[in-house]
Amino acid sequence: MRVSTRSADALAFDGGLLALTRFADGEPSAAEKAIDRALDGALSAAAERMRFTGKPRQAVALDTLGKLPAARVVLLGLGERARLRPAGLRDAAAQAVNGGLSHRFTHVGFIPPDDDPATLGQLALGGQLGVYRFDDLKAEPEDGPAPRIEALTLLTKAKADDAVTRAEALANAVCLARTLTNEPANICTPERLAAVAAEIAQAPGFKLTVYGPDEIIARGMGGLRAVSSGAQVEPRFIHLAYTPPSGRTDGALAFAGKGITFDSGGLSIKPAKAMYEMYIDMGGAAAVIGAMRAVADLQPDLPVHGIVGACENAIGPDAYRPSDVLRMYNGKTVEVLNTDAEGRLVLADCLAYAAALKPRGVIDLATLTGACMVALGQFYGGLFADDEPLAAEVLAAADAADELLWRLPLDPKLADSLKSKRADLTNLGGTWGGAITAALFLQHFKGELPWVHLDIAGAVLAEKDDGHIRAGGTGFAVLTLWSLIEAAAARAS
Repeated sequence: MRVSTRSADALAFDGGLLALTRFADGEPSAAEKAIDRALDGALSAAAERMRFTGKPRQAVALDTLGKLPAARVVLLGLGERARLRPAGLRDAAAQAVNGGLSHRFTHVGFIPPDDDPATLGQLALGGQLGVYRFDDLKAEPEDGPAPRIEALTLLTKAKADDAVTRAEALANAVCLARTLTNEPANICTPERLAAVAAEIAQAPGFKLTVYGPDEIIARGMGGLRAVSSGAQVEPRFIHLAYTPPSGRTDGALAFAGKGITFDSGGLSIKPAKAMYEMYIDMGGAAAVIGAMRAVADLQPDLPVHGIVGACENAIGPDAYRPSDVLRMYNGKTVEVLNTDAEGRLVLADCLAYAAALKPRGVIDLATLTGACMVALGQFYGGLFADDEPLAAEVLAAADAADELLWRLPLDPKLADSLKSKRADLTNLGGTWGGAITAALFLQHFKGELPWVHLDIAGAVLAEKDDGHIRAGGTGFAVLTLWSLIEAAAARAS
């Protein structure tokens, strides 16, 4: 979908659907009054009849019956002005474009609530995220191709080309993460993730390193090697390194993503019902790759590393076993108590590798524990940190992106549950605090780096459409990572 701005009179918009907004604590805008007059009072009458109050996601829609060039008008609620957040703007734009889709229109016009470039950027982003569909694997329906919105026009006098360009890049990044998460494991293999990284690496400033099975063994990545040992598909270790056009090397950020393309649980096998959705167990890797796509398109003045450990946790004659002792990339040994606690083994090697790069800080992302989902539900990611300044940066970035993170304790009192009689650590803690003990395990591998761990198990998959979020993979955390990069680059400039 193409997004553009146009300063023409909204009444002259001749696309299929014209959208406008009202705040719950505000009066009808001048544009709303003009449209209502053109419709002989039909809009205000419909709003009164439907008890429209401007609450978020409320909508009043009606055909214009030839009284306006647009075929249909929709009035959308934004809630109270002081409580409007970026996600609310994204939701409104998504509501508009999906309203257009439902009537098979190809062009939607949107009268924004103000001309702030930040507002226009969020509307552009929400529109593009709202039209996302994962239907690549379906045969063409009998009634022909699904309808598509070809254009969203923001009807404003403001110059917002930069905001719209940024929104397009971020939408592409989030949608890439969504698609990778949605793809089944027979399509989204470790090699597929490496191939996507190779496409990103064609952008200026990038260097790509990919290790296959032999290099993984040679470099002592014992966690990634063990988890991948039962699978027929080969593992990949992926490192995307970005250097900005300025040549700057200080202040680098590193992102590490868990890329388990399918998780059967290994020999500690999952029940069938719990196994079905485990193609999404690479949601952390998808977020990292999506963020690096944004870096490639927007070229920030900050060095960034994107690191992914990708493999399948399967059952086979060479699969690793409970009781195995693994030597990790940083030399520490881990006793395997449960092969279904595999993501932390892969992430441990990624974190140790990141530590050797000596960035300013490292953020890892993983669909790591069911315990975090139980604690926080399906909309929040859990944040653990051992560095207050970096934790504050990530939380501020999530707030700016309007993605939901909640900080959880990194309580050392639970560390004893990771002790092993035969190795430095076990890969599984005790009965309680499973999300915390998983984070405490990872802490052993980040070296001296400031570190933040994001457990995003609940937030990477949506059960149903929800505003600009579509059912399926959500692309969660891509916007937060970009906001973190953007803010860090701005502070350093």
